[in-house]
Amino acid sequence: MEQSVLVTGGTGTLGRAVVQRLLDAAPAGARLTDGRPAVRVLSRRSRSAADDRPYDWATGDLRSGEGIDAAVTGADVVIHCATTLGRGDVEATRRLTDAVARQPDGSPHLVHISIVGIDRIPLGYYRAKLEAERIIESSQVPWTILRATQFHDLIARIASAQRRLPALAALAGVRFQPVDVTEVAARLVELADGFPAGRVPDLGGPEARAHTDLTRAWLRATGRRRAVLPLPLPGRAGRELRAGANLVVAGEDGGNTLGRITFEDFLAGRRPTGRNPERGQTGGE
Repeated sequence: MEQSVLVTGGTGTLGRAVVQRLLDAAPAGARLTDGRPAVRVLSRRSRSAADDRPYDWATGDLRSGEGIDAAVTGADVVIHCATTLGRGDVEATRRLTDAVARQPDGSPHLVHISIVGIDRIPLGYYRAKLEAERIIESSQVPWTILRATQFHDLIARIASAQRRLPALAALAGVRFQPVDVTEVAARLVELADGFPAGRVPDLGGPEARAHTDLTRAWLRATGRRRAVLPLPLPGRAGRELRAGANLVVAGEDGGNTLGRITFEDFLAGRRPTGRNPERGQTGGE
């Protein structure tokens, strides 16, 4: 990849995987022929003295805008992985998009990760992600937006957070289609290496499974014996989730993308190298 890429949220779950994927493809020394960094990480924190990986580091805060213009300067592509996990995503995305638009000689390509179902499921965070999408879509910058289903990591964290309880709760009648973060990272890097494509087909995991089933899989993998209690989620959010609004289904957007790494693969630490998501595959269960 002969271009300079800035990764926002480069120290987060997805950002780390994206940075690693970029470094794997970076030229020797992680510098382009013109001397620019092949990979730059944007973080609110200062770089650790023990971090000697071959990327540049930019300290900046998307919540305040401090340091963002400097971080974006010289980038050919910005992969936006940073999140506040709340309403803060709206202004953070606006500040980043404005900084990208201010760059001279044409804006960098902005690649944004979003979530499947945010236009149907009325959760506060999902509303913020949808608003962030609309900010990018109405901007003057070249952009690509990828929506993905929940990461394996999230499903495992939900179960792990309850590990000391006598029983684990799971959403009744709700299926998730978790995808591995490394496959999402691979797709984002692939999109970053191409032309701005607007909203691209969604990316989901290889299996759509009941939340109760996924929770039991986590219990088996961690050697725990607990009951799993189905917990109904009321309101429209519950109805949409039970209807599968969070799943990647056949025919949507002209053909979606499915990963190959299952939840059991993730739990066992099996992440095969060289296995990209299958382009054009669609499916539900």
